[in-house]
Amino acid sequence: MRGDSSFQKIHPILDHTALSSRYFYPWPNHFDNPFFVQGDGFRLGCRYRHISNDLPTIIHFHGNGETVADYLGDFEERIIGMGANLLLSEYRGYGMSDGEPGLATMLDDVRLVTETIGVPPEKIIFFGRSLGSLYAVHGTALYPQAAGLIVESGLAEPLERILVRIEPHHVGATMDSLKEAVTLNLNQKQKISSFKGRVLILHTQNDDLVNVSHAENLYEWANEPKELLIFERGDHNTIMAVNTESYFRAVAKFLSA
Repeated sequence: MRGDSSFQKIHPILDHTALSSRYFYPWPNHFDNPFFVQGDGFRLGCRYRHISNDLPTIIHFHGNGETVADYLGDFEERIIGMGANLLLSEYRGYGMSDGEPGLATMLDDVRLVTETIGVPPEKIIFFGRSLGSLYAVHGTALYPQAAGLIVESGLAEPLERILVRIEPHHVGATMDSLKEAVTLNLNQKQKISSFKGRVLILHTQNDDLVNVSHAENLYEWANEPKELLIFERGDHNTIMAVNTESYFRAVAKFLSA
């Protein structure tokens, strides 16, 4: 059963080249055994570690300055060792993918990836880091019966981060029309508050890019059962490296629940 299609109203403002060129950093990055997801005129070079149909499947969306290849090795082995299948989703133009990235148009790719692997939504956990939180939270809006949501260093107010990169006139918009586009496509409050599955929010107190208030807002908007874990050490790009054991312990606890 799919979610409410009203969550997906693509707006050209958010796919404007001026915004995409300042928000995304695509570069080629090859790895062995890619899992290609075919779209309309493009394909996504993902990584899929399917261990068993009996296990839950994590669909992971990375940050805008990363690629799937950054999560090969230790991250994937730890997740699989907890008893889960893992799909590392790639963005258009990144790694081994074709196409051009766009904030709004890539919302379509959440459904594309999810339906390609054919896993029942109730066995899926959406996991998003930083920018990837937009696509993970969107996944729960499309599939409200999903098992869970993990957000690491995620965004509660996407408009704030967009305005760091552009002025409205750069994308042919006024402030009002830009706000409208964000509300129609990237309304994190509306999406996460509609989800009834288990939620885990991970963030650092000293995040230098996305203030910890984003995590606090996402947690406030989410429904029970939910957990907020704020790390005292590390920043936006070192949260996992500095807190490795406690980070993965929290994920393992979430999976066991």
